[in-house]
Amino acid sequence: MSFETLGLMPELLHAIADQGYTEATPIQLKAIPPVLARHDIMGCAQTGTGKTAGFALPILQMLAPQQSASPSPARHPIRALILTPTRELAAQVEESVRAYGKYLALRSTVVFGGVDIDPQIKVLRGGVEILVATPGRLLDHVHQKTVNLSRVEILVLDEADRMLDMGFMPDIKRILALLPAQRQNLMFSATFSDEIKRLAGQILRSPVMVEVARRNAPTELVTHQMYEVEAERKRALLTHLIKSRDMRQVLVFVRMKRDANRLTRELVRDGVAATAIHSDRTQGERMQALEDFKQGTVNVLVATDIAARGLDIELLPYVINYELPHVAEDYIHRIGRTGRAGSTGEAISLVCADEHRMLDDVERALKSKLERLPLPQLAGGRQSGSAGGHHAAPRHATGHKSTPGHKPSHSKPHPKPPAAPLPGGFDFSKPYEAKQADNASAPAASHTGHARTHARSGRRPTAALLGGLAAKKS
Repeated sequence: MSFETLGLMPELLHAIADQGYTEATPIQLKAIPPVLARHDIMGCAQTGTGKTAGFALPILQMLAPQQSASPSPARHPIRALILTPTRELAAQVEESVRAYGKYLALRSTVVFGGVDIDPQIKVLRGGVEILVATPGRLLDHVHQKTVNLSRVEILVLDEADRMLDMGFMPDIKRILALLPAQRQNLMFSATFSDEIKRLAGQILRSPVMVEVARRNAPTELVTHQMYEVEAERKRALLTHLIKSRDMRQVLVFVRMKRDANRLTRELVRDGVAATAIHSDRTQGERMQALEDFKQGTVNVLVATDIAARGLDIELLPYVINYELPHVAEDYIHRIGRTGRAGSTGEAISLVCADEHRMLDDVERALKSKLERLPLPQLAGGRQSGSAGGHHAAPRHATGHKSTPGHKPSHSKPHPKPPAAPLPGGFDFSKPYEAKQADNASAPAASHTGHARTHARSGRRPTAALLGGLAAKKS
């Protein structure tokens, strides 16, 4: 169905057309009418289904009668507050709000941590109707008295389950205490756990339940595949897949920040254009990495789970789990970056022996098995510095890994040439035998670099075992 059927005003329809959208998604069709009717909403939809437009469009329409071209900050109080768990999601939600409201005289801005607070203060003092924020930075502004939440009419909790996972509940409670009691509440989440139900019971009033897919379900437009591979050969497999399939845009997930950095360096050494995004990078670095990835300057973005939510990349074809997540639901959030807005995608997991328990959890969450793919022929040799932190296992002489039921042939090794005697006269190819030195004939110390013997012990010095004593410089 088209957006015209939802009763949206011409200014919004014009902005939607500018974005190239023609048909509303199921979550938009189900959420927009009750939001416009001022109902509280509990929206449960998998990522990539258009949740942002599902609440941004009706919010803009409800606030439109109060739009003002006046420069006075008093004419632009905060009327809608949208809370998100991550900086990336906050930035992208505000970008969508601005795009949809381009033909309305409504102001919006975004505030999040990791960047200078002063420019945010300047914008807030100028007045905005719609504020998108992460909880921590919003409380920073509250403490500095640079934000006034007393006139908020609409509260949105986006990715509410992720906010609970990240421990934001105390911050959310402090924020709720600052808001007017009479307001409209919209809660959107990719999953619908018991914790989310309890949170909804505390915040929402007779909410309309909007659900467009079975709970905790990944998008059906994504194919789920896996390779069973030794941990130390994961990077070789990853590089092989990227190069052999000419993957131009790949989001790769690891569990640890240090592993994201390490894998990025190793991919670059392998000739793959890659960058990393995680919480230890500054906000500027994270935004630049994401922009480079979107623009195609780099082909691979290596990310921790901080990027599993909030990354909106159009037509992202591949997500690769270099390491499976500890929590199965994070797998769903990860692969939700592909298969968005009706496009198809591939989720590929590289699974080693230590991750079989995590694999079982993922398959239980999916209620299906991941497709097992045959391991391609990989170049032999030990890889150093694997991002998984595992040490490489010894290889057979052929350089190939052995297959089940097959014993590698052990050809007779070539005899090693005899080692040449090292300075000091010690031959490592023979068993060591201490010799009694003739004290009377022991050579005197000189600057010729010859090994000396110890007259008192009658034994060759330890240095001789290591190849002789270095000559003293005059």
